[in-house]
Amino acid sequence: MRIVIAGGTGFIGEKLVKNLLKEGHHVTVLTRRGQVSSENVAYVQWLSPNATPEKDIITADVFINLAGVSINEGRWNESHQKQIYESRMKATNELIRIMEALDQKPKVLINASAIGIYPASVTKIYSEDSPEIAIDFLGKTVSDWEKKAGEASHLGIRTVFVRFGVVLGLEGGALPLMVLPYKLFVGGTVGSGEQWVSWVHVTDVVRAISFAIKNEHVKGPVNVTAPTPVRMKEFGKTIGAVLHRPHWLPVPTFAMKLALGKKSALVLEGQHVKPRRLIEEGFEYQFSLLRAALEDLLGDC
Repeated sequence: MRIVIAGGTGFIGEKLVKNLLKEGHHVTVLTRRGQVSSENVAYVQWLSPNATPEKDIITADVFINLAGVSINEGRWNESHQKQIYESRMKATNELIRIMEALDQKPKVLINASAIGIYPASVTKIYSEDSPEIAIDFLGKTVSDWEKKAGEASHLGIRTVFVRFGVVLGLEGGALPLMVLPYKLFVGGTVGSGEQWVSWVHVTDVVRAISFAIKNEHVKGPVNVTAPTPVRMKEFGKTIGAVLHRPHWLPVPTFAMKLALGKKSALVLEGQHVKPRRLIEEGFEYQFSLLRAALEDLLGDC
């Protein structure tokens, strides 16, 4: 297939491009930077003055939107929150415009999303059918992002919102920061330790996106999390066990809020999210248990 990716040079995007090429697809990456195209990967400039990427795309079977400022970088002051929000709205709006301009519409749009749309809770269990939407910054950002991407359905395009959990990988995401204290022998429970971590190995994220592309009846929200979420205390203990480091020095809530500000919510709060749709559709996880996922990622550390 001919697949167009926005955000194809990021943490998840780079791994996704490699996997799609391995599967034999032709990939076009939308980028702000000028890059040299190869036999199977074309780089097309977008989101810059006078850029008309639709003229270089012509036809595409699939659009994938991973574009947006990372929530894991920078301090969540008002300016950075604005960048996080507006980068997603701008990129998605431009993708809708490009798809509208194409004479032959793609069959599917896979749009990144996040489990941050669900309210934080230590007792509730969420699935794709859960109606609750968080009223905080992440909840509004993800909700508005999905509404904007949902405009593709008005063009007759199957639209899938892949709601990522805490993506585990060494090249990005939250794991490197979570592992660092253990490497320094000062790891321990963060906050109460009761908050949920709905994690997923980056390999399964990439595989889940490919799964959503191939299964034509999959549409709407799809939780991309492992089927076995754990509480933060267990998550930390497992990191310690895999790295053969102690889990002993607790990090109190006030210290995290002092260090990270509003962004501390990413580790102090959480949601127990089940990937009901993937399980019902028969998706097979490569890493369904946390210990195996961390051993794969941290085995050489």
